Amino acid sequence: MTGAPARRYTYVGPPELRSPARRGAEGRTIHDSTDLTAWLSERGPAESAEPFTFVVALDGLLRLAPRRSEHVSCAGGGDVLAAGEVGFSRATGPWAVHEVSNQSTGYCPDLDSWQAVARALELAGVGHPGRFTHAVVFRRCEECGERSIVREGDFVCVFCGSDLPLAWNAGP
Repeated sequence: MTGAPARRYTYVGPPELRSPARRGAEGRTIHDSTDLTAWLSERGPAESAEPFTFVVALDGLLRLAPRRSEHVSCAGGGDVLAAGEVGFSRATGPWAVHEVSNQSTGYCPDLDSWQAVARALELAGVGHPGRFTHAVVFRRCEECGERSIVREGDFVCVFCGSDLPLAWNAGP
């Protein structure tokens, strides 16, 4: 991992979803594997079988919330270093990530946000696959202003058909 400063991601989703997000209501902060075990033990089997919503807060720590939670709520309305969905497994020994993505249409994090995710997981003592298992490429169309997901390397806006930039630009 590099020592380069992590990029901050500001919420770019619908304003009505940011309004209810407030400090103190954010996702559970995971400092270590004990925190993760405690939080996961509060989930039922059906919920635990799905990935969870996560953000990496500006303090570099992982925050978790149930899957159908908004990332901006999980973050308490603030900026993040990363956001997406994550699934955990444990056959024997410590917890490990078996799936992780940067899928967050509220923050549209770039692929380089993986570095913050990896650091947060390592701080918590959680094994990980070394990359996003499902990587999402976000871009903002410079013609119509809409944010798009690039699919199969096709950098074309699904809204207006214009070419999308190759470099990340999905922030405000």
